Amino acid sequence: MIVIGITGPTGAGKTTVLNVLRDMGGAVADCDAVYHDLLRASAPLREELRARFGESIFDETGDLRRKELGAIVFGDPDALADLNAITHRHIVAQLRRLIAQGSAEGRPAIALDAIALLESGAGALCDTTVAVTASEELRVGRIMAREGISEDYARARIAAQKPSAWFEERCAHTLRNDGDKEALEARARALFQSILCKEDS
Repeated sequence: MIVIGITGPTGAGKTTVLNVLRDMGGAVADCDAVYHDLLRASAPLREELRARFGESIFDETGDLRRKELGAIVFGDPDALADLNAITHRHIVAQLRRLIAQGSAEGRPAIALDAIALLESGAGALCDTTVAVTASEELRVGRIMAREGISEDYARARIAAQKPSAWFEERCAHTLRNDGDKEALEARARALFQSILCKEDS
């Protein structure tokens, strides 16, 4: 089984690309979903967060107070680095388990979907990586339509992320999504077929 890292900025079309791989029998591990599941279910992760950031980041029911945690790490590079080190380690461990599960199920591939794939250490788990990118103007329109937000807010979201070129320079493959959905699906399918054929040869 081949492990494919899928990354890129918001609004570029990663979901469409991931759905193509699903249709081809591949598995998908959404790193954001993995993180949220771990926050809810992983006692070791919660204990590490409590030890580093204090009891105040949890409410009376034991749920994480995201705003309180955000207030602690915002503007404090050391605190943010500690948070990332703790969470990334647990996420990567869970991704290893999901990769093993996909292999046991006989999947041809598994995609690791993460905007911070390369920074988190999860990229080291991948056999190859794919950047899904698009022009800023198209991404603004897609985010506005998808989330019902203003143009200013959409542009602020994009400005807070790394540019498309950053992902393209660091990934083995690029799927540029400046056309329609069907064109992206066709190019994604061709790319995945090529990657899987190389794995089989």
